[in-house]
Amino acid sequence: MIRISRRRWTGAIAAAVVTVWLGACGSFGNDYTFSQSQLQSALEHKFPFSKRYLELFDIQLSNPRLTLDPARNRVNLQFDATVDNKLFFRQALAGRFALDSGLRYDAQSHSVVLQDPEVRQFDVQGLPGQFSRQINALGGIVAEQFLQGYALYTFRPDQLRLAGSDVEPGTITVLSDGINVKINRP
Repeated sequence: MIRISRRRWTGAIAAAVVTVWLGACGSFGNDYTFSQSQLQSALEHKFPFSKRYLELFDIQLSNPRLTLDPARNRVNLQFDATVDNKLFFRQALAGRFALDSGLRYDAQSHSVVLQDPEVRQFDVQGLPGQFSRQINALGGIVAEQFLQGYALYTFRPDQLRLAGSDVEPGTITVLSDGINVKINRP
């Protein structure tokens, strides 16, 4: 009769669970594929996003909408935007903010983050004409300073450990229906 220690039995069950889980996530040991809906859901948990700029403008981005651009290997993000400045506006101004961005893996945060976001649209309704240039510049600053490196998806520790070894994401490819992240093995 073969005896298996409790430790080996627990390890075998854990390995089986990880294998089943990875299959369900679209991972086959060499990569992860996250669907657009998984990414959208992860993104929704991180918003609304609020920042104050120069102690003058309060900016809030909410209701993120993610689309994928595989031809350019970039993601497109649209938000509802609110800009408030009690000195210049009677009430907060609402509009739309859209950008596209590349992606990279940030090892420190264990996240797929925005890389070099570029503003495509920043329209604010009811904006007095004298402020339109400043608000458009503000949109570029929001993208470059506040959203550069913003986490789109953060890996759980168990996702970065396969077969008892630490792994690190590598090449990120935007697909028509999701994002594929290759895994670099040690």
